[in-house]
Amino acid sequence: MMNLIQRIEHWGDTHHPRWLDILRIGLGIVIFLKGATFLADTAALRQLIEETHIQIYTWGAVHYVAFAHLVGGILIAIGLITRVAVAVQLPILFGAVFFVNVTRGLTFLNSELWISIVVLLLLLFFLVAGSGPYSLDHQMKERKG
Repeated sequence: MMNLIQRIEHWGDTHHPRWLDILRIGLGIVIFLKGATFLADTAALRQLIEETHIQIYTWGAVHYVAFAHLVGGILIAIGLITRVAVAVQLPILFGAVFFVNVTRGLTFLNSELWISIVVLLLLLFFLVAGSGPYSLDHQMKERKG
């Protein structure tokens, strides 16, 4: 299993054009801003979670989502422990795509659904590709070696 992870990391590091770093930074900023809006209006986030009708501890989920987006967005943007930060975002985005937005209908007019799908796909991509050359992960790796 560890060998597979190392091979994925190596592939991501060797096949990473620099323009993808701009995309990663933008993704991190978008996730951070979404976390800030959730933090500013926790009642709206609570309502979104309750609309899914999933038996979940709502208060804890609200704070997990807001905190994970704030911290994870910053980590993704600066490229620090990027894969971990992305992995923490994945359950939130899976929930957003398959539970929250499904209650609003799977239509082309549901822009939140399409934004959530794009963000989920980008997160999956960066889980494999990693943070790239313009990141703190890369800077730290360069100093080690």
